[in-house]
Amino acid sequence: MASVLQVGNRIISNDQIFSLLKQYGMLPQLVREIIIESAIANMALSVEDNTKAYKQFYQGNQLSSDADLQAWLAARSLSQEHLDYLVTRNLKLEKFKEDTWGNQLESYFVQRKSKLDKVIYSLIRITDIGIAQELYFRIQEGEQSFDEVAREYSQGQEANTGGLLGPVELSVPHPTLANLLASNPPGRLLPPTRVGEWIVIVRLEKFIPAQLDEQIKLRLLNELLENWLQTQLKNFSTQEASSVTIDSEQTRESIDDYAK
Repeated sequence: MASVLQVGNRIISNDQIFSLLKQYGMLPQLVREIIIESAIANMALSVEDNTKAYKQFYQGNQLSSDADLQAWLAARSLSQEHLDYLVTRNLKLEKFKEDTWGNQLESYFVQRKSKLDKVIYSLIRITDIGIAQELYFRIQEGEQSFDEVAREYSQGQEANTGGLLGPVELSVPHPTLANLLASNPPGRLLPPTRVGEWIVIVRLEKFIPAQLDEQIKLRLLNELLENWLQTQLKNFSTQEASSVTIDSEQTRESIDDYAK
């Protein structure tokens, strides 16, 4: 039983590593990284991209010389091959996401847009329907402003801002509240409505439609990658994983099958 790792006085054998990865809940992360490694293995980088990646790596780790680099590698027991993977991993992964899902972004954005749109709104929440009705009519008749009523009566943190909340994506509020905000025009004071445990009075102040800009593109690509990874991880069943030997070619071949 060959030892592959020593931690203090404890010697960890090859056969024990798999069990320990499961015990410490680290096996899914290992499988995830191997799936990613397999996916980006054939992603080619230009000389310029490769140079840029190394420059960012040196700067990010405050390395200014070859001596600094060798010390960094030695402290982590890493080889030059490991270094190449670490340095280029993120850039290759970005290229993989773009190549795989870039042509799906517009349609995926349309699917997700209703949750990405943002709103600024005013909210009052209390628990007594009778008081809520009275407050609603006070605001509607101009006896008090929404700000004044919210600061005096609202029972949530929004009281500190005169009821004003946002901008937030429509995926953030309670679904019932989000539906009210999405289906009514700005400025309309909505009558008391039950939302969960609260009675709310709400008014949409501003609707901010989502745009497929670079920030949203990156976010959606990350979502698509994560969805794909979760599918791959589900396929890696406990029964099949239990037969994997971590320090063997069989490990890579088994997990590669799930990454395809």
